This record gives sequence, C-alpha cells and structure tokens, in this order.
Amino acid sequence: MSATPARTLDRLGRPLGDLRISVTDRCNFRCVYCMPREVFGPDFEFLSRSELLSFEEIRRLARIFIGLGVDKIRLTGGEPLLRKEIGQLVEMLSSLDGLDDLTMTTNASLLARKAQALRAAGLQRITVSLDALDDNVFRRMSDVKVPVATVLAGIRGAAEAGLHPVKVNMVVKRGANEDQILPLAEYFRGSGHILRFIEFMDVGNSNGWRMADVVTAREIRDRIDERWSLEPLDPNYTGEVASRYRYRDGAGEIGIIASVTRPFCSTCTRARLTANGEFFTCLFSGRGHDLRGALREGASDAELADRIRSVWQGRVDRYSELRSEATVPLPKVEMSRIGG
Repeated sequence: MSATPARTLDRLGRPLGDLRISVTDRCNFRCVYCMPREVFGPDFEFLSRSELLSFEEIRRLARIFIGLGVDKIRLTGGEPLLRKEIGQLVEMLSSLDGLDDLTMTTNASLLARKAQALRAAGLQRITVSLDALDDNVFRRMSDVKVPVATVLAGIRGAAEAGLHPVKVNMVVKRGANEDQILPLAEYFRGSGHILRFIEFMDVGNSNGWRMADVVTAREIRDRIDERWSLEPLDPNYTGEVASRYRYRDGAGEIGIIASVTRPFCSTCTRARLTANGEFFTCLFSGRGHDLRGALREGASDAELADRIRSVWQGRVDRYSELRSEATVPLPKVEMSRIGG
C-alpha cells in the first residue's frame, strides 16, 4: 500500500485535493451560459489534435497530482464523451494508486450507449447536466435539437450500469428556465438520483452574465420547500460545494450550489487542467500555467511536481467572495476550456 502523500496547502491553508481534467474543448451543445452559438459558431477555432494532451500525458500528470494530495479526479470538457476512446483513458486513470474517486460530467447525449463500457473501465460516478424537463425550454437552453428523452435515457443507462446515484445538475437562469425547478424536482423525487440546482455564474467572457439573471439559492430552496417540505443535511465532506437538503417525506435529497450568493472559496480544494495542459487554480482564473510545454520538453516528474506545488502554494484565489461590478468583466477562461 502506498503512503498517503503530504497535503499541499495554498496560502489560505486550502489543500490540493480535487483535480478536474478537461479532455476536449469541443461540445455538441451550445448552452447559452457556456458556449453561446454567436461566439462558438462554425468559424470558431477549436484545439487541434496535436494541441490536446495525449492519454499518456494526462495519466502522467494525474499521477503527479495524486502524489501532491489529489484523491479525486473528474473528467470534463467541453463534452468528454466526444473524445475518441475515452473509455481507454478512464481505464488508465482508474488503475492509479491513491485515487479514491473517478467521476465524469457529461450532457448525456451519448451516454446511453457508453455507460456500460465506462463503468467496466473503472468510472465510479457520473454527473449529468439537464437544465429543463420541457423540450422547448431545454432546446432554448442547449440550442440543439437533442430531445430531453435522450438525456433521460442516458441517466437510466448510467444507473443500470452501476453509476448510481447519478447527480443531475440544473443551471438556473432567470427568464430562461426557472419555471423548470419544480418539474425537475418532481421528476427526480424518489428516483434515488440527486438533483442539484446551480446559480447562474459569470464563468468565462461569453454568457452575458448579470446579477439580475441569478435565481438565488434561497429562492430555489423556498420554491421547493413550499411544495415539498425540506430539511437541511450535513455536508458529506469538508469542502462539498452543494448545500444538501432532504425531503421530509423520505423522497430523497437535493443540492443547491450557491457560488454567487453564498461563496465557498474558503474550502475550495479544486485544481483544473485544460485539454491542452494549462493548470488553473480557480474556475474564474484569467491565466493558466503551462504544463504541456514542460512535459513535452522533457521535464522530469520531480520538476513537474515542483512546478505544480509552487503554483498551488502561491494560490490566493477567492473570486466569488470578491465578486463585484469591478471583477465581473475581468478576463476569465471559458468554461468550455476549463470544465465545470
């Protein structure tokens, strides 16, 4: 059994514990809060294959991050299921010593036919993005013609494969889909899955974020509590981003992620690696740290570890705690590059 690595702490005492790896910057959806079509249109220049980290490079960097304290990895995108042979990467990562949790976030449009293979390769859990139950609202949010039934089939397929409970994330934007809060809550009550509501955030530079468009966590909770009585639950672990509630009638639980109105920067343990090997220390960062260049120039594992450790130890990010009219327009990496 390998020894537990020493914790790597940033300047605010937050340990490095969670690594989110974007495996592609491409997506087959054009969600209004992430990849609006007017920006990510047919002429948008995505990363070339040679710019992407190879699976071997991803595994090597993941192993080094684990040596610095990471015990959870989440695969993101773009849409991770668009990356060819993604199951091979899952298998390569699942065998790493010291990794306790290997998960993925997906729009589930391709999940129904891939869930069994992902589970067999070693994926442990999965999170699905679903912003509406009504097809018309869903189409307005995702800006594609994929029906809700396809996403629901992916969720069923994941559960049948053993990726259970499935977490389902709904980004709530005022004037767009807040009327879907109760229908989604009703659909997933008693399903064994965990529905989580996310306040609309100012990630990236393309989604036209305004505070007026945020449906607050309190409003979301009150709407649901008025229909089905809720009671709070303790966090599953230190640093959990979702506030947990359970239905008093025993029909399961929900989560609410309130990074706008109730920031959780003080317990954030998340590092992010883009598909082209940039290391970011915050979802709202404007600048990353190039690991691919060092890796391809022949840096040793020790040199890469020193670089990662140095960046994390200098980390002071707390964007959501500082958010103001002055910080909102600052340049930020796009969600499609950094993952959720």
